[in-house]
Amino acid sequence: MSIKKIESIQNPLIKSILQLQDKARNRKKEGLFIIEGVRELALAQAGGYTLQTLLFCSDIISFEQLAPFIGSQTHCIEINRYVYQKLAYRDSTEGVLALAQTKDHTLDQLQLPDNPIILVAEATEKPGNIGAMLRTADAAHIDAVILANPRTDLYNPNIIRSSVGCLFTNQIAVATTEEAIAFLKANQIHTYAATLQNSCSYHTQDYTSPTAFVVGTEATGLTQAWRESSTQNIIIPMSGTIDSMNVSVAAAILLFEAKRQRNFNEN
Repeated sequence: MSIKKIESIQNPLIKSILQLQDKARNRKKEGLFIIEGVRELALAQAGGYTLQTLLFCSDIISFEQLAPFIGSQTHCIEINRYVYQKLAYRDSTEGVLALAQTKDHTLDQLQLPDNPIILVAEATEKPGNIGAMLRTADAAHIDAVILANPRTDLYNPNIIRSSVGCLFTNQIAVATTEEAIAFLKANQIHTYAATLQNSCSYHTQDYTSPTAFVVGTEATGLTQAWRESSTQNIIIPMSGTIDSMNVSVAAAILLFEAKRQRNFNEN
């Protein structure tokens, strides 16, 4: 295999990668995004993502170490340390990153079991919160995550970084709030909206049947559509001074209550 070398950040490919890092519209237009790190690459491959181009710094990682990630259509490019440091998003570097093809995240792509647990996050704008929720979804081994009316794109580098690769281990759909509500109703999935209005304590409900938890932003909460269409509005009782908690923490409490009720026996 012939390996191309790039030693300048003025190279057109390097410039395009920097644009992919910075701009959601470029990621959408090209259908590409950046994956950085050995673990993330392995998780992406296991999740069915296609690695189009692999870039590595031989001062940090050897080409032989990358063999598991190289397919018949993968382009391999060696870059020097200076170029790699310009491209690397994380402080702790492993010497490798890849251009990968994005996926279709429509609701009809979800494959659900008979008795699913789903997390719905509406209008989440902070990539760190989305990443944390994806980590929680993976830890609880739930069946799907739906992002309703998201305010950042799924392949934002901060989401990939904060999810520590769990972007690739979860089934994820992106939809409007109206589409998500219709999907859950069509599949006879009970929805529990985390909101202050007309709510009861979360631990009083039965989550052993098909369940979707819906969480909103810490600033404005959920829209009226969710509050009115839910099976039950729920609240996590709080004893402190403030009346809200981080959305990813709230999601974790709810998801693991459902898993507790199901005795952690479901795969």
